[in-house]
Amino acid sequence: MATALIEEELDNEDYYSLLNVRREASSEELKAAYRRLCMLYHPDKHRDPELKSQAEQLFNLVHQAYEVLSDPQTRAIYDIYGKRGLEMEGWEIVERRRTPAEIREEFERLQREREERRLQQRTNPKGTISIGIDATDLFDRYDEDYEDGPGRGFPRIEINKMHISQSIEAPLTTTDTAILSGSLSTQNGNGGGSINFALRRVTSAKGWGEFEFGAGDLQGPLFGLKLFRNLTPRCFITTNCALQFSSRGIRPGLTTVLARNLDKNTMGYLQWRWGIQSAMNTSIVRDTKTSHFTVAFQLGIPHSFASISYQYKFQDDDQTRVKGSLKAGFFGTVVEYGAERKISRHSILGATVSVGVPQGVSLKIKLNRASQTYFFPIHLTDQLLPSAIFYATVGPLVVYFAMHQLVIKPYLRAQKEKELEKQRENTATDILQKKQEAESAVRLMQESVRRIIEAEESRMGLIILNAWYGKFVNDKSRKNEKVKVIDVTVPLQCLVKDSKLILTEASKAGLPGFYDPCVGEEKSLKVLYQFRGVLHQVMASDKEALRIPKQSHRIDTDG
Repeated sequence: MATALIEEELDNEDYYSLLNVRREASSEELKAAYRRLCMLYHPDKHRDPELKSQAEQLFNLVHQAYEVLSDPQTRAIYDIYGKRGLEMEGWEIVERRRTPAEIREEFERLQREREERRLQQRTNPKGTISIGIDATDLFDRYDEDYEDGPGRGFPRIEINKMHISQSIEAPLTTTDTAILSGSLSTQNGNGGGSINFALRRVTSAKGWGEFEFGAGDLQGPLFGLKLFRNLTPRCFITTNCALQFSSRGIRPGLTTVLARNLDKNTMGYLQWRWGIQSAMNTSIVRDTKTSHFTVAFQLGIPHSFASISYQYKFQDDDQTRVKGSLKAGFFGTVVEYGAERKISRHSILGATVSVGVPQGVSLKIKLNRASQTYFFPIHLTDQLLPSAIFYATVGPLVVYFAMHQLVIKPYLRAQKEKELEKQRENTATDILQKKQEAESAVRLMQESVRRIIEAEESRMGLIILNAWYGKFVNDKSRKNEKVKVIDVTVPLQCLVKDSKLILTEASKAGLPGFYDPCVGEEKSLKVLYQFRGVLHQVMASDKEALRIPKQSHRIDTDG
């Protein structure tokens, strides 16, 4: 997270922030901002050779920003992809006279081609490790009458089943992909394995086909064919045919799924399965930014059921989700509830409590780490015991919060600091260059600022007394952290026009005379100014729009 933030700050120079205009700025607003900076940085306005050289560099930078934003085509590319988009491979073949929408489509095509070339060098591994744990001895002991026997003082917790599966993909061409997968399973001392090979071909933009061959020590050879086809822009069908060879003969199977977009966030599915465990299933899935809802009905042999599930997505950095479901059928009834949360950049931890008849009580813990999944189903009891439900619910919460405070949080903080320090070392040259550009800009602003202050004083207008930009530490709990701020009084005063200062909704590190003193960390702007002879003060976050003066900034000196 920190690495990506630093790369974004260093590699995507904000031309809008440099000109101090809105992202929706009109051509007239761009032109006015450009003219003002040209008057400030034009080399002919400075006689000193050193200042003249510095002015020339900054003038060229401002001119480059204006050239990009004043051209509708290059501005469209910059808005979509940033500065990197203008340097993207394939730019030279794009017709400059196309509309922004056409250029966006062309660049998306170029980007897809680059991704396809990258994919040909990847295997895209995916894996699952599942370890089933029998912990029924904790709550429902069969041999309570024999506790006095040797070794019976402690309950036994056993691993009764394991499953391991892994798959890799190998793109052969832009349309063909080979997939190799295998699995091993064991339960109560008995087990087996299988290996599968599939070849997938994309036949058109509307569909693809896949041929599969598999073999294992418990079952004979398997031959399968899977087809996908878009029937309409809102409807598709998937068909999977299979022939399983075994000692009992050939066992054919057929599964067909018809899906349709009911609206922007809702999908409807109809599934028919014939062969082993024949069934018909219908389900509706609604997925929005804040929730996920599913309702399903199945009629089949041997299982028929109805189920409903709901998941709420919190809009936080940890991507916290809480979920619950109810499933009832000929096999009994199961209620599940749980939560999942992002614990690091690539890891998501989840826990689910399952309570059912006749299944009993189980706790399922799942950890997703990149493309690997680790699953731990823990069976607690065959009966509906309140104590098992209580500990299955409270236990994981207590353990998680304790681990989060004592292990995860300190580890992530240390990792973030390590990444920040490494990136600062790698980008020290770029940061130094931006600092030198900012210092040069401040020197070039001195004469203009003197004239602006004289004009503002004559009308009792807006005078910037002090301004700081960077990382402020006001919280006592963070008193050991170092304050990292720079003085930006001169650059802000230079932006004052007609007793007004307007900063757009963008990172202020891109403003003339500014630079980033603490890359990758949260920054703020603190301003002490005078308007009509009265002191005012304001503090704004880095990307917050700011308008000065304001009545709410006034410092009350009555006390």
